[in-house]
Amino acid sequence: MKKIAVFPGSFDPITIGHESIIKRAIPLFDKIYVAVGVNSYKTSLFTLEKRIEWLKKVFEDEPSIVVDSFSGLTVDYCKKVDAKYILRGLRTSADFEFERSVGQINKQIYENIETVFFLSAITHTPLNSSIVRDILKNNGDVSKFIPQKIQGLIKL
Repeated sequence: MKKIAVFPGSFDPITIGHESIIKRAIPLFDKIYVAVGVNSYKTSLFTLEKRIEWLKKVFEDEPSIVVDSFSGLTVDYCKKVDAKYILRGLRTSADFEFERSVGQINKQIYENIETVFFLSAITHTPLNSSIVRDILKNNGDVSKFIPQKIQGLIKL
């Protein structure tokens, strides 16, 4: 049985923190779906197409990574792609409390799913997409915070 995981997120935009967690998870799984969640209640700064394009570029040399999108419940997407694991990154204790609750509810909805937590690298702890968006909106340089392969591509 193949070990298949889903790393869901908005990736608006992808950061080096996301990239680090995904790359560290590659040796543990046969396939990882990096899945952009479409949330009709949330307004994204970047289009779904752009976010998918950037993710594909970042992981173009990783044959076990599949970039996709989904709407609805993450566990329903996991069932669709036959994934038994959801990957989540943890930066802070607040992240843990939130992700623990979501993971426990997911387990109640779909008993075959396990949530796997990765601690962020110490240098990535303060980093999130909201901060990157704010820097971009104020004409700042985000090159330190986004994957090298897409530097220069993320612009407003």
